[in-house]
Amino acid sequence: MAQPKFSLQPLAAAICVACYSSIVMANDAMPVQKFAPIVVTSASGNDANGLIVRADPKQPIQPIPASDGADYLQSIVGFSSVNSGAGTNGDVTFRGMFGSRIKILTDGTENLGACPSRMDSPTSYISPESYDRISVIKGPQTVQYANTGSAATVIFERTPEQFDQDQNYRGQASVLMGSFGRLDHNVEVAAGDEQKYIRLNTNRSVSNSYQDGDGTTVPSDWERWNADVALGWTPDEDTWVELTGGKADGEAVYAGRAMDGSKFARESLGLRVEKKNLTDVIQKVEAQINYNYNDHIMDNFSLRPVPMKHDEHTHNMQPAPSEMQVTRRTLNTRMAITSEWDQNQLIAGMDSQRNTHAGGMTSTSMNMPLTPDMKFQSYGAFAELSHELSDNNKLVTGVRVDQVEIDALKTGQTRQETLPSGFIRFENTHPEHDDGKTYIGLGYVERVPDYWELFKTDYHGITANTFKQLKTEKTLQLDLGYQHHHGAFNSWVSTYAGVIQDFILMTYPKSANSGHGHPMGNDMGEMQPAKMNSADSRNIDATIAGAEAGIGYQFTDRLQADISAMYAWGENTTDNTPLPQISPLEARVNLRYVQDKYNFGLLWRVVDGQNRISLNEGNIVGYDNKQSAGFGTLSLNGSYHIMDSVDVSVGVDNVLDRTYTEHLNKMGASGTGLPATEQFNNMGRNYWARVSMKF
Repeated sequence: MAQPKFSLQPLAAAICVACYSSIVMANDAMPVQKFAPIVVTSASGNDANGLIVRADPKQPIQPIPASDGADYLQSIVGFSSVNSGAGTNGDVTFRGMFGSRIKILTDGTENLGACPSRMDSPTSYISPESYDRISVIKGPQTVQYANTGSAATVIFERTPEQFDQDQNYRGQASVLMGSFGRLDHNVEVAAGDEQKYIRLNTNRSVSNSYQDGDGTTVPSDWERWNADVALGWTPDEDTWVELTGGKADGEAVYAGRAMDGSKFARESLGLRVEKKNLTDVIQKVEAQINYNYNDHIMDNFSLRPVPMKHDEHTHNMQPAPSEMQVTRRTLNTRMAITSEWDQNQLIAGMDSQRNTHAGGMTSTSMNMPLTPDMKFQSYGAFAELSHELSDNNKLVTGVRVDQVEIDALKTGQTRQETLPSGFIRFENTHPEHDDGKTYIGLGYVERVPDYWELFKTDYHGITANTFKQLKTEKTLQLDLGYQHHHGAFNSWVSTYAGVIQDFILMTYPKSANSGHGHPMGNDMGEMQPAKMNSADSRNIDATIAGAEAGIGYQFTDRLQADISAMYAWGENTTDNTPLPQISPLEARVNLRYVQDKYNFGLLWRVVDGQNRISLNEGNIVGYDNKQSAGFGTLSLNGSYHIMDSVDVSVGVDNVLDRTYTEHLNKMGASGTGLPATEQFNNMGRNYWARVSMKF
């Protein structure tokens, strides 16, 4: 496994010892920390009357605390993940939608992966615990960010540091240990004064391959590390300047791919400036520029046995190593002005994104050097207006226009698109119904085919069919929901219905390969040459609908329970078939007993079978190959508040050691010993413990 450039374990231990000593010596001076139960479901929102969901990524979650962004997002109702067999680096779906329909941002900027098959999805570069807040805006209900997400916008945020004469440093550290060799370290320290600060976020996560409920080992080990530093300047309470930089790397073994990821390198650099209260009308001016570079290597020999192939000349079996290197350089800029007058708030601005992709491959039969194959450039302008109609009614609306140019460098082709988007939403409070809250919004988004949709099916831009054929995707969606709290009872629901014109659908042949041009098994179990195009993309029309909902009840001061559920439905109206790769109906039952110093929790996750499938159709990562069976898993957790700044959390996931398979699941890869036509099972019973502290 890849080793970090520094050792986090001694650092975490040293900080823990120092933290513990300082707490014992000066406990009275420490602020009291709020003790919260383990998160199993981030359910209802607290902004826009429930349309926007907030989550605290520093809290432990169950199942086992997250190793990447996709892991954590699964605790928010509506999200699922397409797993590839590694215990990390999943790829999320929201309401059955996948890929660039979900806008993933870190501190307001976008970091795109490089793999044509999304082995390094955008969430794979995110360590959630190093962020302060996660915000999910459901549906096409914001236009503030470049190339609007039609399904959702997800923002991982860090807040600026604030120090004074009484406190000039802070920090927190956590250590997680679990079954199958899981070991995580996370350290965050910051120091400064009223005018400046420095913050360091470091983390490392490692795990061995896990076992399913039958005791079968599923190749899935990984190791990853991240380090980010921020230098901030706050000359006054209205000014904030922050310079950030970061590096990361890792590797992962995949049961569901013909290659493993032997390198997940990230480099990032950013500058952000905010100025508040310029005039009575202009409340804030903000600007930022961010650069990200991802260097990803996939191979079939460094983390697994080298595959063998038959030599036609010697008639002997010979090693057949293959390696692919892909890179992505992304430059994001954004400037926005927030104005307030009377009952109005207007956020308007401009942004741009430029990214360049390069790829190369070596094997026994080819040697393709690393060369650029795609350039992407977008410019956008937006305006979002909020108007207080009355004390209980609010109107929010926005418009946006993006100008996009994509160059397929290997074929010399260029396509240009003008992409409009907009929405209108009413938010209402109902004092006559215990201050119940509702929203209803209508949004429209046009989405240009992304890199993966254009170039995976074009074999990295060598062929010319898909680049010109795929049309832009147009989504018109209605979102509505409510929140209600009455005494010990609370409830919430978010529903949606949409019409998608020119939905981009992936179709896989029966002998489809993994997306990297490697041989796979056919229906007879024989090895066949891989096809140049592992999938074909085409436009269809579709309708979608679904809901997320939850209820909660406080039985006593100590005992509380909640139930949440999510359901997504999609129909290919062109072919009158179901949309593929949509998660089945799922419910989560959460029972908690909370004391001042400790709490216990029970999570029962129940997933229905999925019989609405479309054989051999799907998305960039996976496709439907059969109907799936339902299952249920039981998990237990507990936390103990040792002192004001030290918490211990423990958990047992899949207590009954069930053997089960998620519907969103890639087939196995024969190179790992798993059948290439079958899905792999999820993790069996596993134990974990986490110690966290603040100072």
